[in-house]
Amino acid sequence: MSAIVLLVLGLAGMAGGYFVYSKFIAEKIYRLDPDFKTPAHEYEDGVDFVPTNRFILWGHHFTSVAGAAPIVGPAIAVIWGWLPAFLWVVFGTIFFAGIHDFGAIWASVRNKAKSVGALTGDVVGSRARSIFMIVIFLVLLMVNAVFAVVIAGLMMNFSSAVVPVWGAIFVALIIGQLIYRRILSLPVVSVIGVIALYALIGIGPSVPLQMPAEVAGFSGNAVWILILFGYAAIASLLPVWVLLQPRDYINGLQLFIGLIVLYGAILLLNPSIVAPMVNSDVPAGTPSMLPLLFVTIACGAISGFHGLVSSGTTSKQLNKETDARFVGYFGAVGEGMLALAAILAATAGFATLADWQAMYTAFGAGGVNAFVEGGAFMIHNGLGLPEATAATLLTVMAALFAGTTMDTGLRLQRYIFQEWGEIYHQPWMKKSAPATLLAVGSCLVLAFGAGGADGTGGLIIWPLFGTTNQLLAGLTLLVITVMLVRLRRPMWYTLAPLCFLLVMTIAALLIQLRTFFNDGNYFLLILDIVVLVAAIMVAMECAAALKRTRADMAEQGEG
Repeated sequence: MSAIVLLVLGLAGMAGGYFVYSKFIAEKIYRLDPDFKTPAHEYEDGVDFVPTNRFILWGHHFTSVAGAAPIVGPAIAVIWGWLPAFLWVVFGTIFFAGIHDFGAIWASVRNKAKSVGALTGDVVGSRARSIFMIVIFLVLLMVNAVFAVVIAGLMMNFSSAVVPVWGAIFVALIIGQLIYRRILSLPVVSVIGVIALYALIGIGPSVPLQMPAEVAGFSGNAVWILILFGYAAIASLLPVWVLLQPRDYINGLQLFIGLIVLYGAILLLNPSIVAPMVNSDVPAGTPSMLPLLFVTIACGAISGFHGLVSSGTTSKQLNKETDARFVGYFGAVGEGMLALAAILAATAGFATLADWQAMYTAFGAGGVNAFVEGGAFMIHNGLGLPEATAATLLTVMAALFAGTTMDTGLRLQRYIFQEWGEIYHQPWMKKSAPATLLAVGSCLVLAFGAGGADGTGGLIIWPLFGTTNQLLAGLTLLVITVMLVRLRRPMWYTLAPLCFLLVMTIAALLIQLRTFFNDGNYFLLILDIVVLVAAIMVAMECAAALKRTRADMAEQGEG
């Protein structure tokens, strides 16, 4: 099978989803109003609520939700074969992720830019809100703690990536000033930013920076983790236009250039997919494809974390309600394109089937390494770029996206503590600085409390991320569905994905429950039970909320 065939089919399907399906959803289901006054204008404060050009906001939204997950998940899931991963990414992007991300922005904008967690209390009920806030906190804790480990690991293993990764922050600070002080036009700033970013990538291999193996009793990996959380804390307190928006925007452009390079290499090289279509010879210990495929690939198909970004930061910056389609749905398409690239790199980026099997020796193998090695192989052979430079390019791309997700994730975690301060009447917790300290502190407690001096504690609970994340997506779709029912609009476009996700998530949790019990991992076993109970309660709340809403509508109709 030629990789070009999958590339063309995948891109064509996603393009159809944006130009046809999302237009139908925007006009007939969400019914976007260009004259609606968005919270960005109503509550403009120059810090969190900032009306933003839709292209810049798309860059923020896309790079915040992308991270490393749409690379890691698909590049692991191809162990079951390329066809299941390909179908879930393409159809998941069109019918699940797009409507979920788009809908979360719309729902939040229509409710004063409340996060989907806080919004649940208004739309579904206080019990559902309590469940939601716990699930949200767990997801953000996992994302922030684990992505810090991922970035630290990349910088320890690829010293050539250190200068580009940190240099990109200074590029973003300059770009933010140029854009928002209207010194230069957006196209000119975009060109300057991309050139600067790729110049740093070119310089990186010539100026490798290696963290010492030990610093003040901490491992080099742990020092990077501490530095990353210190940076993320500062970034989360800055006005969004200073760093968050320009950093995400320029990274969005960088990703598209990276995808063009990778896709261009595929078109020129025309590599064959060496991985099996459906793998019947999986390594020992590999779990069943069903239902775990649907939680292994989350970002790139549908991810609950996207709902947090959509209703947490994106909705506060939406200039016009009609921009939600471009920012939300096309943001999901961008992530689907990245997941498609990960699948192609991890299945066609190897010379032989034996080479591929050497990478995929166990479930969980592959991931970022398969993406970097496979992608570098195709870029080198297709475009003639030195393989080391190509590997640096892809490593920096993965690290920058993990970094932007961590920036947004910590800001979102700060919002959660502030919302808890609002709900439980704690004025001190509603302030930005204390809430940020609580957010960083909780991540560090997990990182170093559970992981010891290496700070890798986030990896301990990471096996539960997929199921917890998909439960969160189901909760978000629940809120959107109840809103649609109340507005007397068709609900099946969100209800069908919601039911599918709940079934797959509960099934995956039951499988993991047995695995943790057999392995004697009682810590994860207890957490799994907590998430499983939450999933069942969500299903019950879903049924009750829909029944209650329909009954209220019937009474109003009779009246």
